[in-house]
Amino acid sequence: MFKKDISAGAKSKVKSSAQRALRTKLVETYPLLSPHIDEIIPKKSQLDSLKLPERTTLYVLESKPLFFQHYDDPLVPHLKLVHQFPTCFPRVRIDRGAIRFVLSGASLMAPGLTSAGGQLPPKEEELKAGDVAVVEAEGKGEACLVGMLKMGTEEMKEKKKGAAMEEGHYLGDGLWKMSID
Repeated sequence: MFKKDISAGAKSKVKSSAQRALRTKLVETYPLLSPHIDEIIPKKSQLDSLKLPERTTLYVLESKPLFFQHYDDPLVPHLKLVHQFPTCFPRVRIDRGAIRFVLSGASLMAPGLTSAGGQLPPKEEELKAGDVAVVEAEGKGEACLVGMLKMGTEEMKEKKKGAAMEEGHYLGDGLWKMSID
C-alpha cells in the first residue's frame, strides 16, 4: 500500500464530535488502549486528518501520526504508535526467513507464521480474517508490520500456505518516511 514515497494531500481539522466518535471506535476496536486513550488523543487537543493516495486518511496529532484508514476499513495504527504502546494490539510473529521479504513490501505468507520461528495466538485468542494484527519479527524487539489479515489464524494453522496479509504498513515504507509538517 505504501511501497513508494508518498506525499500528504489536503490537511483538515477533525470536528470535535468526529474526534469523540473516533476515540470511541478506537477503544471498541482495541480494548487494551482504553487506559491510554487520553494520552493518545487528549480530549482538548486538535486532531488533523491528511489525505493520502488510494483514498487513505491519516489521523495526526501535533505532527505525530496515530492511525490510518483506507475507505471504511478498520482504523490501523501507525507503527510509531505501535512502538509506543506495544502490548495494546493483537500480535503474531514471523520467522527470521520472512523478515527481509516483509520489509521489502511483499505479502505476508502463512508459512512465515506457521514455521518453527513463527507464532500465532492460541485458539481462544484467535484472530479472524479482516482483523488488524501487528507483526513482530523473531528475535527482534519492535514490530515490523501492521495490517489486516486476509485469513484467520486458525485457518493459517490448518492450511499452512497462502497469503496471510497482502498489504500493510511496514518499517521503511512511504508512510514511515513521510514528513508531516
